[in-house]
Amino acid sequence: MLMRRAAAAHRLAPPAAWSSAVIAALIGFGGTVALVVQAGQAMGGSPVQIGSAVTALCLGIALGGAALSFSLRMPVVLAWSTPGAALVAASTLQVGWPAATAAFAVAALMMMVLGMVPMLGRLANRIPPSVASAMLAGVLLPFCLALFHTFESDWVLAGLLLALFVIARRLFPLYALLIVLAGAVALVVLRGDVGALPAGAMFGTLSPTMPAFDARVIVSLAIPLFLVTLVSQNLPGLVVLRSAGYEPSPQPLLFFTGLATLLLAPFGAHGVNLAAITAAICTGEDAHPDKDKRWIVGLLYALFYLVLALFSAPLVALFLAMPPSTIAAITGIALIGPLANAIGGMLAEPDDRDAAILTFAATASGIALLGIGSAFWGLAVGFLALGARALLRRKD
Repeated sequence: MLMRRAAAAHRLAPPAAWSSAVIAALIGFGGTVALVVQAGQAMGGSPVQIGSAVTALCLGIALGGAALSFSLRMPVVLAWSTPGAALVAASTLQVGWPAATAAFAVAALMMMVLGMVPMLGRLANRIPPSVASAMLAGVLLPFCLALFHTFESDWVLAGLLLALFVIARRLFPLYALLIVLAGAVALVVLRGDVGALPAGAMFGTLSPTMPAFDARVIVSLAIPLFLVTLVSQNLPGLVVLRSAGYEPSPQPLLFFTGLATLLLAPFGAHGVNLAAITAAICTGEDAHPDKDKRWIVGLLYALFYLVLALFSAPLVALFLAMPPSTIAAITGIALIGPLANAIGGMLAEPDDRDAAILTFAATASGIALLGIGSAFWGLAVGFLALGARALLRRKD
């Protein structure tokens, strides 16, 4: 009897399913958690609030992904919005934590409306990927430049981490960011550069904040956050599922990920959405040979994120105790891949390149006009350039 039960459990969740889930969770969390911490600091969050944000994001990824995987019977793998975190971290408006949580909630509402109205979904598909990619590239560029500015203050750290990244990308591309993260932690610990850990709970906690709605923050943060999450996370996530042989309806996925973000926004969650890179690890044959049972991998992935949520507080405290130069170096390296992809998307369509370059330059400039950040102005310039081109073509 025990042998039959063990064999049944092995067929339902073979070792490959467990290993795929844990690798995906570690890569998703460890690769960019430093960026989420940096985003929280840019919004003026306290250590408790930043820890709450990471805990909330992990819970949204775990509970939302488990519910969708179980109900749809497909491996729906969720993640936090890495481009969204970069957008938040790049903000120079000093909006404050309550206004930031309000912007997160509005972006989530926009995603829910998109999921409820099919016509809006069709309109979203017509957003020029080149302009959206250009905005994302403009947001990411300063972080990658900050990596090289780190050489001025700590060339040993920056040089070692960059060399480690180049070698790891060549030999172990899937684990490159985890290797860099482990190397950074080991180096700062050996040099005694880790400051006193912030006092706080040993386990993940949720600290709610009453959102404070500000029209300028909504325009400069919520709208770009919605667009960059849609174009850079949710749409590629749908492509990953389809390439694995599944045919998900976009509407419920967009609606429920938006709902998860909306519920967790008061706790600091900036964006729960479909994963792309980590989803590819959990949706292929290497994760589970039976396509009809592969949704189990989604549940296992969710389980590991519950564990990460439980121990998120000490993990966040570690990053808060690291020198700013170390966080800048880790973040810059983590965003090299996304920046390369964004630049590729920005230049993919020759007819859109002028508009894309204008969007990229305006966003990367960091301008803040009328109290509104550069991401919005980058989109505005790009869409105006596309509109002018379309108008002139009609006159011809």
